[in-house]
Amino acid sequence: MTRLLVFSRTAGYRHESIEAGVAALRDLAAEASVHLDHTESGDAFTSANLSGYAAVVWLQTSGTGLLDAAQRQAYEEFTADGGGFAGIHVASDAERDWPLYGRLVGARFTSHPRELQTARIQVERTDDPSTKPLPTPWSWHEEWYAFDTNPRGSVEILATVNEDDYDVGSSGMGPDHPICWRTEVGRAKAWYTSLGHLPVAYEDETFRAHLWGGVSSVLR
Repeated sequence: MTRLLVFSRTAGYRHESIEAGVAALRDLAAEASVHLDHTESGDAFTSANLSGYAAVVWLQTSGTGLLDAAQRQAYEEFTADGGGFAGIHVASDAERDWPLYGRLVGARFTSHPRELQTARIQVERTDDPSTKPLPTPWSWHEEWYAFDTNPRGSVEILATVNEDDYDVGSSGMGPDHPICWRTEVGRAKAWYTSLGHLPVAYEDETFRAHLWGGVSSVLR
C-alpha cells in the first residue's frame, strides 16, 4: 500500500486549521487506499523510515529549525530518490535557511492583507489533478499570501488570484499573482498551494479535491 507522511511541526505561527487539515487528509487518503501517518516530530526523518513513504506533506509548517542537520540530510536523500513534496499554505514560511526546501516550495511567503477576503482564482492548467476540479474563475475566501518573488519561469504556475477583487494593502504582486504551482527538483515532484488558512476550508469539497489532487500528483 502507498504510504504518505504528513508533517505539521511549527516553530513560528501555528494555524488553527492544522487539525482540520490532518483530518481531511486522513479521509482523502483512506478513500484513495493510501496509508497516512501524521507526525510533529523530526524523529520521523531518518533514511530508513522515509524510504517507506511516497511523499511528505508539509502541512502548515512554519519557522526554521524544524529538522536538524541529520534529519535534513535524510530528507534530501528521500527527494533524490524521487520522494514527493507537497506544501500547504504557510509551508512557504518554513526552513528559510535550507536551500533544498526553498527549491521545493518555490517561493517564500512575505506578507498578507490584514483581513481575509474573497477573490476570484483563475486556473491556468486545467489538466493538473489539483486544478482540474476547480471552476474558473473560482471565488474563494482566503488569507491571500504575497511572496518574495514571482516564481513563474522557475515553476509551472497552476492558478493565480485576481488582485482587483480584494484590498491588497502592501501585499500585492500585481496582475500576475500565483497562488499554486508545481515543479520538479531532481527526481522529486513538488506541489504547493497557498490556500488553506481556515479550518472550514478543509470541509469544502472543492478545496478537498484541490488538496488531494496536488498531494496525489507528487506520490512516487
